[in-house]
Amino acid sequence: MGLFSIFKKGKVEESVVETDDADAARLAANSELERQRAQQSDLQREIARATAMKIDAIEAAMAADIFNEPEPAWARKPRTLQPASAAAANDGATLPLLDQYTTELLGDEDVPLEAAAAESAPIVEEIAILYSNGQAEVAEQMLLGSLPDSAQDRTVWWMLFDLYQVLGRQESFENVSIDYASQYETSPPSWIPPASADSKKPEVARGYSGVAPTLGLSGVLNASVAPQLERLDSMDEKKPLRLDFSRVNGVDPDGSALLLAALKKVQASDRELIVVGAAELAEQVRDILSIGNRDVGEGPWLLYLELLRLLNQEKEFEEASMDYCVTFEVSPPPFVAPKKVANAPRQATAAASDRFMLPALIEGDIGGLLSAIDAYASENPVVVFDCGRLARMEFGAASALQNKVAELASGERRVEFRDLNHLVAALMRLLGYAEIARLFPHKY
Repeated sequence: MGLFSIFKKGKVEESVVETDDADAARLAANSELERQRAQQSDLQREIARATAMKIDAIEAAMAADIFNEPEPAWARKPRTLQPASAAAANDGATLPLLDQYTTELLGDEDVPLEAAAAESAPIVEEIAILYSNGQAEVAEQMLLGSLPDSAQDRTVWWMLFDLYQVLGRQESFENVSIDYASQYETSPPSWIPPASADSKKPEVARGYSGVAPTLGLSGVLNASVAPQLERLDSMDEKKPLRLDFSRVNGVDPDGSALLLAALKKVQASDRELIVVGAAELAEQVRDILSIGNRDVGEGPWLLYLELLRLLNQEKEFEEASMDYCVTFEVSPPPFVAPKKVANAPRQATAAASDRFMLPALIEGDIGGLLSAIDAYASENPVVVFDCGRLARMEFGAASALQNKVAELASGERRVEFRDLNHLVAALMRLLGYAEIARLFPHKY
C-alpha cells in the first residue's frame, strides 16, 4: 500500500467523523426548534383562551349594565323646567328655584329610595360621626374599607373624595379617582384646591364667617359687562368676595379683557376671593382660542392663563403658556400659586345676592356665630348658608346650630345650605336637618 493511499484513507475516515458530528448537531438543533415551536403554540393557546374569557366577562358586564343599571345615590331624576316667572310665582321666594336638577337632600319624597334605604347608610352615619369629632384618619380607613361594597351607592366614594379635598391630599385623591373611573366607567371628579392653600391642615383654619358680597355674572361676557364689574369697587373690601360664573355661557375679546382687569384688581387688594365655576369658564374661553391665530387678541389668552392660575393648575398653565408664546412670540406671564382663593364647582341655580358664609370649622361655643346668623336672618326673608368653605362641624356644635335653624324655620322661613361637602351633609341628615331646611351637597 502506497503512502498516498494511507493519507487518503485517513482523510476519508476524518470526513466520516465530521459528517456524523454535523448530523448530530443538526438533529439537536431541529429538536430544540421543535420544542420552542411547541412552547410558542402552547403560549398562543393560553393567550387565546384568556382573551376569550375576558371577552365573555365584558359581554356579561355589558348585559348586566343594560338590564340592571343602578341609579346613583343622592341624585334626582331630571324634571321638566319651569319658566322663571312660573317658578317665582310658586312660593314667592326671593331666590329662584332650581332651573335644572342637582344633587340635593330634601324630604323623604325628594330622596331616591336607594339613598334613603341604602345598605351603606349605617356605615355612612358612623363615619360622619367619627369625622365630626376630628377622627379623620379612622374615617379614611373605614371609607376605604367600604368602597368594594358600594357598587350601587356612591356616597362613600363622594365622602372619601371630600375628605381628601379637605385634607389637601391630592395624590390620594387622584389614586382613588382612577379606581372610581374604572368601576363606574365615567370621568372622575376634578381636584379643587382647598380654600387655605398656605395651611397643611385646611380644616383647622376657621376663617371668615358672615355675609359675603356676591357678584354673579350671566350671559355672554362682552363689553356690556363693564357696569356689573364696576360694582366691585363699592363692595366691602374687608369681606371675602364671591364671584359666580355659573350663568355665563360665552365670552368675547372685550369681555375677557374687562374681566381680567377686574380679577387683577381684586387680588391686588389682598382680599379673600371665592370663585364659582372658574373651570367651566376657562373651557369657554379656551373654545375661542387657536394656536397661531392672533385675531382675538391677547385678552382671552391672558384670561385663560389667569383662570388656570386661580385653579392652581400649574401643568395646564405651563402648556397654555407655550401656546401663547408661539402665537404672539412674547414671553408668557409666570405661574404664581394663588393666595386667599377658594374654588367651587359651577352651581345649578342662579347666584343668590348675599349669602351667609359659614367658617371652615364649627366647634365648641358658637354663640357668636349664632348671633351673626340672627342679624343676617332679620334682614333676609330667605336664609341661605354658603357652605363652600365649611370643612367640618363638631357633633355638639352641629346640634346647637340645628336648634337655631329650627327656630328660623318655625315661621315658614326657608332655610338653605348650599355647596355642602358630603361628610357634613351626612351628619346633618343624621341629625334631622333635612326636616327643617333644604340641603344641597355639591355635585360630583
